[in-house]
Amino acid sequence: MTRDTGCVKTGATRVTFGMRLGTIMLDVTAIRRDFPILSQLHHDGVPLVYLDNAATSQKPEAVIRAIENYYRDYNANIHRGIHKLAEEATAAYEGARERVRAFINAASSREIVFTRNTTEAINLVAYTWGRVNIRAGDVIVLTEMEHHSNLVPWHMLAAETGAHLEFIPVTDDGYLDLGAFDRLLELHPRLVAFTHMSNVLGTINPAAEMVARAHAAGAVVLVDGAQSVPHLPVDVRALDCDFLAFSGHKMCGPTGIGVLYGKRALLEAMPPFLGGGDMIKRVYLREFRPNDLPWKFEAGTPAIAEGIGLGAAVDYLTGLGMAEVHAHEQAIVSYALDRLHEIKGAHVYGPPARDRGGVAAFSIDGIHPHDLAQLLDRDGIAIRAGHHCAMPLHDRLGLVATARASFYVYNTEEEVDRLILSLYRAMDLFGV
Repeated sequence: MTRDTGCVKTGATRVTFGMRLGTIMLDVTAIRRDFPILSQLHHDGVPLVYLDNAATSQKPEAVIRAIENYYRDYNANIHRGIHKLAEEATAAYEGARERVRAFINAASSREIVFTRNTTEAINLVAYTWGRVNIRAGDVIVLTEMEHHSNLVPWHMLAAETGAHLEFIPVTDDGYLDLGAFDRLLELHPRLVAFTHMSNVLGTINPAAEMVARAHAAGAVVLVDGAQSVPHLPVDVRALDCDFLAFSGHKMCGPTGIGVLYGKRALLEAMPPFLGGGDMIKRVYLREFRPNDLPWKFEAGTPAIAEGIGLGAAVDYLTGLGMAEVHAHEQAIVSYALDRLHEIKGAHVYGPPARDRGGVAAFSIDGIHPHDLAQLLDRDGIAIRAGHHCAMPLHDRLGLVATARASFYVYNTEEEVDRLILSLYRAMDLFGV
């Protein structure tokens, strides 16, 4: 890495040397050029400000091109074909699996199962590991801040098996009550499942500490990484979690592809999730033998193009550096929180910027979040409004809905300023 020009090339974009503390800061201007949609003009020719990244991220040209190249140059089914196109497609798809393994530091690519999304990955664990290991009277510990994807599968499992669900409370300032967690662990739960980062509050939970406490109590641990893996460094061996679930579309990748990481011994002991082609080693009329890991959980033709696209997204984020991604988002969300706190009648939910990712959920007195989102859209600003698939958390906060601005590597302080200006316009319109 040289300093003569003040910047260096890393993959599809650049980083610049910061003056404060000798840090390396992302060159956001260069990054924005990698995302074609960000040059789009919105209503009345205003530039798009995309602040809905917790729902899905935008895609860089490198990912779009990787998917296009698959369909244009070597489209074929994978694993069983012996012709050139099939071999190229298989190599690209399985190469993506290896890049995902390295990205989260799993011990083996056999521990990386491709699913459709985080939701399917969690359901896979509930249907396979859960139905083998959970019995009547067993305790499953969740939290009050979970996304529905990490609630409903366990509701269904508990209703089927007679297990009991218990919940770690959320404090008024947006943290998990770890004292209450310790008391719940005295019940010796079979499973503890929690989000690494809240999609509403932005709270980054102390995952490694929670995993260690849960393991000491004899529990298996699933971590919902849908909001953490795209935004900060995640090392599954350092966390020591048993399962980790996340989605490609929130980390610059395409929709329709997600990941379940599982420790190999656990995955080996779990029965298949779906039956059909590719998940088998041998089929007889009256029985079958399942395939090896990870393919025994990947029935049928998979999302090949999407898997290849996810591999390209991992390459892109690796080139940026996940520590730099996280630092950029914390700087942006810190600025956004400061600006939101300037607004009279605005309420911001969750912890300080130092303990959260790039998410800011808020409300403004006298304006429903849905009306707020619609008015912001007229100014070219895309945010999310509603319960964000976290109804129990909103119940805990005494809210029906919130507005949510969520940030990523391509967002800027200038876009935050546009958000704030548009909020003031909405307040003027409503007379608040």
